Amino acid sequence: MHPDFPYQLYLVISEESCVHFPLLQVAEMAIEGGVDIIQLREKNLDTSTFIKKAETLKKITDKYRIPLIINDNLDVAKAVNSFGIHVGNNDIPPTEIQQKWDKNKAIGYSIEYLEQLENDQTKVANHLGISPIYSTATKTDTVTEWGIKGIKKIRALTPKPLVAIGRMDAENASRVIKAGADCIAVVSAICASEDPKKAAEKIKSQIQQNQHENL
Repeated sequence: MHPDFPYQLYLVISEESCVHFPLLQVAEMAIEGGVDIIQLREKNLDTSTFIKKAETLKKITDKYRIPLIINDNLDVAKAVNSFGIHVGNNDIPPTEIQQKWDKNKAIGYSIEYLEQLENDQTKVANHLGISPIYSTATKTDTVTEWGIKGIKKIRALTPKPLVAIGRMDAENASRVIKAGADCIAVVSAICASEDPKKAAEKIKSQIQQNQHENL
């Protein structure tokens, strides 16, 4: 567990990713199953609707003392006083977020090619999203499919917390942690599951099993 980012299972949730239950129900079931941190990702909502949705989700995350990250919308992150924000290459840059928001807030930044590890945005970011490990239908605008070799490469180049995303599930979570990721980010394996709690439990146990082996 990374001392600067002590979260192992990271849920990325949106209304459209929730197949069998409403978003708030999926979030609560996932937390009960072991999710440590949640990111709300709503690309197609206007800001006021996004804020309302974030406020309702934050009531649940606050109840369980789970940090809430807002995807790529600083106005929403500020309005709900979220734990942090996550941005990619084409979003508001971390350097700008740092100037406009509380310095203690967590900034996640997606790494899509190795050269990014040298830029100012990575230096400012608190944790890095390695996106995607395996290509996925959820996110189609990505550059590199990193795979296990990619995680190892990035791990060798930075001490920052690494969050792996892209077709993560109970089958590959352990491998990805072994390769150097600190945290597994999941969308479909939990949100599209008929039992989100059980799905989260399975992935969490794979992550923890790997950590016990390394003790």
